[in-house]
Amino acid sequence: MTDAEWAVVRPPLPVPGRLRGRGGQPEAYGHRAMLDAVCYRADDGIRRRAMPADFPPWYQVYAFFRHWRDHGLVSEFHDRLRGRVREEAGRDAEPTAGVIDSQSVKADSVVGEDSRGFDSGKTVNGRRRYVVVDALGLLLGVMATAADIGDRAAAKVLQERVAKAHHRLELVWADVGYTGSPVEHCLAALAPALAIVKRSDDMRGFVVLPRRWIVERLFVHLM
Repeated sequence: MTDAEWAVVRPPLPVPGRLRGRGGQPEAYGHRAMLDAVCYRADDGIRRRAMPADFPPWYQVYAFFRHWRDHGLVSEFHDRLRGRVREEAGRDAEPTAGVIDSQSVKADSVVGEDSRGFDSGKTVNGRRRYVVVDALGLLLGVMATAADIGDRAAAKVLQERVAKAHHRLELVWADVGYTGSPVEHCLAALAPALAIVKRSDDMRGFVVLPRRWIVERLFVHLM
C-alpha cells in the first residue's frame, strides 16, 4: 500500500488486544506489513511457502490471516471500509437496498468433483459464485457453490446471511431466476422485499437493465 492508502486503511483496523489492556505479547510485525503480504498472495495466487523474502515469514502471515478469518475480523474490516465509502458518497453506512446475482466460472482440473458441477444453461463445468451488492456495487455477501446448484436454493442461504448482517436491508433486486415460492417464502421471513428486473420480449442482444447492471459490473471487476 502507498502511504495515502495506508492512511485510509489504518483507522478502521481492529485494535490488537495488547493495546486495549488485554495483555499479550507485542506483535513481531505491524499490520501494514501483514496486510501487504496477504494482499500480495491473494493477488498473485502463489503458494504460502513461496512468499518473497521482502515480507514477513510465510507461517506468520498465515497465522495472522487465520486469526482474522476465524474471529470474523476480515468481514469486520471490509464492512468498515464499505461503510466509509458509502458515507463519502453521501449515503448511510448501512444499506437499505441490494442486488443479487450469480456467475458460473470454469474450474481448473485440480478442483475436486465434490465442489464442482456442470451448469447446463451456461455450459460451464466449475463453480458458481453468488453475490449481493449494495446500490454502489459494494459487496454485502458472497457464497461459492458447485455450478449445478440452482439460484433458488443458493439464494435462500445467502439471503439469510445477508439479512442477519444488514438489518436495514428492505429491498433486493434480482432476475427471473430467483422467482418461485421457496425464494419468496425465505425473503418474506427475512424482511427484504424481492423486486424482479425482467428483459422485455422484444429485446435483442446486450441491453443494460436497471439495477442489474450494478452487480454485472462487479463480475466484470472480478474477471
